[in-house]
Amino acid sequence: MNIWYISKYVAPSYAAKVSARGFLILTAMTKAGHRCSLITSDSNHLISAPSFKGKLMVEQVDGVDVHWLKTWKYKGARSFGRMLSWLDFEWQLFRMPKKNMDIPDVIVISSLSLLTILNGLLLRRKYKCKLIFEVRDIWPLILVSSGGISPMNPFVIFLSWLERLGYEKADKVVGTMPNLGLHIENVTGKHIEAACIPQGVDDSLLDRPEPLSEEYVNKYFPKDKFIVCHAGSIGADNALETFFACARAMQNREDIHFLMVGDGYLKEHFQSENADLDNLTFAPRVEKKQVQSVLSYVDVVYFAVNTSPLWAYGQSLNKVIDYMLSGKPVLASYTGYSSMINEADCGLFVPAEDVEALSVAVDRFSKMPEGELNDMGRRGREWILSNRRYDTLASQYLEVISKL
Repeated sequence: MNIWYISKYVAPSYAAKVSARGFLILTAMTKAGHRCSLITSDSNHLISAPSFKGKLMVEQVDGVDVHWLKTWKYKGARSFGRMLSWLDFEWQLFRMPKKNMDIPDVIVISSLSLLTILNGLLLRRKYKCKLIFEVRDIWPLILVSSGGISPMNPFVIFLSWLERLGYEKADKVVGTMPNLGLHIENVTGKHIEAACIPQGVDDSLLDRPEPLSEEYVNKYFPKDKFIVCHAGSIGADNALETFFACARAMQNREDIHFLMVGDGYLKEHFQSENADLDNLTFAPRVEKKQVQSVLSYVDVVYFAVNTSPLWAYGQSLNKVIDYMLSGKPVLASYTGYSSMINEADCGLFVPAEDVEALSVAVDRFSKMPEGELNDMGRRGREWILSNRRYDTLASQYLEVISKL
C-alpha cells in the first residue's frame, strides 16, 4: 500500500525532542513492505526542524519520504501566532505539488490541528482513497477543561464542528487513548468505534543509556533514602502541586526523599515556594538518552494529572512509557480510565489532587520489601516490551487499514 500521513506536529526521530510516534509507526510500516510519506511542518515548538530554502523540502529518512512544508513561525505554544501557523500549514498543504507522489491508498490525518481534516476530505475525493482521522489530543475539550475557555467561544464552536466532521466523515477513527469511543458518542450522539494505537517504545531507548556524570549523581541523589522521582516538564499541565504538597506533608520522614528532574516555566516558582523543604531536590533536565540512567537511581517513579473530564477517555503519556521501561514501580495521581499500569500490575493509581492518598501510597511503597518492588517494576518493563514495540503497533495499524 501507499500511505500518506499528514500532521503539522509529527517529525522524524532526528528532529523530535519528545515522542516521534507517528514517524516510528511509518518506519515500521516501510519495513513491512509499504510505501510511506510524511507531510509535516517546519514550524513546531517541539522539534528542531531542518533549515531549507523555498516552500518545500523532501528527504528520505529511514525509508520514509518526509515532505517538510515551510510555514509561519510562532513564538509560544499559547500564542495567536500558533493559530496563524495552523492556517498557513493548511494553505501550503493545499498548494503543495503532489504530482511526483504516488497516489495514496490511505491518508491518515493526525491532529493537531483539526483544520487538516478539511484538506483530508478534499484529498480523499481527489484520489478516491480511504481516510483515517487520528486523534492524539482531544480538542477542543482540552481548551475548555484545562484552558478555561468557554464552550461558547466562537473558536471552540468552530473546532467542535471540525471535530464532529472528522468523526462522522472519516472512514475510520484512530486514537492514542483507549476509551475515545465514549467521547465520540458524547460529541456525535452516534456509536462510532475508534481503534486504539497508543504511544510506543522507541527501540533507540533500549540501547545502553548514556551515563550521568559523577558530579550530577553525587549532587542530586541522596544516599540511603527512599527516592520518589518525577522526571519531565515542570508546567501547569503536569499537576505537580500534589507532589510538592506531599513532600511538605512528609517532611518529618527522614527516610523518604522527593526528587524533581527537569525544567519548565514553573520551576523557579516551585523552587521558591518549597525552598524550606530539606526532603525535596530539584535537578536539571538531562538529555533523552540519559533519562533511563536517572531513573535507575530512584525507587519509585511518579506522575500526576489534574482532575479533568479528559481522563475519562484514558491516557497514553510518553512519560508512562519511559517509566515502565525503567523497571521501577509507577505511582500516579490520576483519576480516569485506567490502562497499561493496571494491565501490567506495575504500580498504583491514587485519586488526582489527593495529597493524603498520595502520602499513604508513598509510605506503603517505602515499607515494601526490595524484592516486591523489583518484581512490580519488572512486570511493567516486560509488559511494555511485549505490547508497545512499534513493530507491534504498526501491525495493529495495518490491520485497521486492511479492514477499510
